[in-house]
Amino acid sequence: MPTDDNPDQTPGAAPPPIRLHVTAATVADIKTALAAGWRDMTIRPALSLFFGLVYAAFGGLLMAGFMVFDQVWILIAVGVGFPLVAPFLAAGLYEMSRRHARGEAVVTSEVLLVVFNQQRREFGWMALVFLFAFWMWAYQVRLLLALFLQHQPSQTLESLATLVFTTPEGFGFLAVGSCVGAALATALFSLTVIAMPLLMDKDIDFVTAMITSVKTVRASPVVMLGWGAVVGALSLLAIAPMFVGVIFIFPVLGHTSWHLYERLVSAD
Repeated sequence: MPTDDNPDQTPGAAPPPIRLHVTAATVADIKTALAAGWRDMTIRPALSLFFGLVYAAFGGLLMAGFMVFDQVWILIAVGVGFPLVAPFLAAGLYEMSRRHARGEAVVTSEVLLVVFNQQRREFGWMALVFLFAFWMWAYQVRLLLALFLQHQPSQTLESLATLVFTTPEGFGFLAVGSCVGAALATALFSLTVIAMPLLMDKDIDFVTAMITSVKTVRASPVVMLGWGAVVGALSLLAIAPMFVGVIFIFPVLGHTSWHLYERLVSAD
């Protein structure tokens, strides 16, 4: 029989699915979310910068490992694909912004525990999506290098940079690689820009989260893809000086992503 709280639901029945509503983004939404993200970082700068430091250290060690083992070619894949894994690593920043928005205390141990507990939720499946996209990108880089620079030696980072930026083959590699990378980045951005904070906030499956994320991009493609281009440019700029910029830019973008999600997605 129906319950008093919900006349349409019988005792013991599963709760109705969450209905999500998407709002088209505007430039004002981006600016407001960015300002809120900066504010969140200044509230607890040490904890926010800690996540940035971990992200930067991970990227630096990853690149150093490839250089030690003479896998110089993959540095291009890592350098461009590195920002693609950022939303998964930003779980702690999402939780901090969530607590700030609700007036809750931000306790370091609790925030770290929330990040650890995401492995038991749908975040794990999203991690596989990111890793699959990253390795697909790395494979494409390797394939394009073989097609365009197969007869050219590139055992060091300097020789590889010389080949890529000063030879006709290198220009061809950059042109085709940029198109492939842009297509992959656009698809992944559309699937995940809202999905990761949504999974943090709601008990839903990762497929629903990705569909909702795509809907937000389709609702305002120019604004959202423009924001994606800004995120990509800032991420690459942060990586350039030996990952130092990542320490500062990553927390701001992580906090901003949460506030953008709250502005664009609502639920019954």
